[in-house]
Amino acid sequence: MENIKTAQVYKQMLKWQFLATISVSVLVFILAKFVGVALPDHAAISAFFGGMSAVLGGVAGSLIAKSGDKKNNAGAILITMLKAEAVKIFVIALLLFLTFKLYNEHLVPIALILGLAASAILSGAAFFGLDKK
Repeated sequence: MENIKTAQVYKQMLKWQFLATISVSVLVFILAKFVGVALPDHAAISAFFGGMSAVLGGVAGSLIAKSGDKKNNAGAILITMLKAEAVKIFVIALLLFLTFKLYNEHLVPIALILGLAASAILSGAAFFGLDKK
């Protein structure tokens, strides 16, 4: 990734995650409507919450990762990346917990998982895809 700055990688990753979240939310809405779910909008909102938890976790992790950009020591870089991953996982877990607590009555768990999975998978795919450039 010599010719792509870290900030550009994170921006591209977040863009891909957000587009995946929106796409899955729309797809879940259409499928829920087609299947005949009484309130397909709750399924779409659940998928959106799942995807956005991964997006916001990625934002939080990227802020921690960027704070260590100026260090050249391999050990310091590794520690910074581990901290960033821990913050990302914590934020995702916290947001999912809040979603379950606050949106409990209308939550569609499979839609939430689909949104989360799509966003999380594209997070890794963005890094691998941008690493090729």
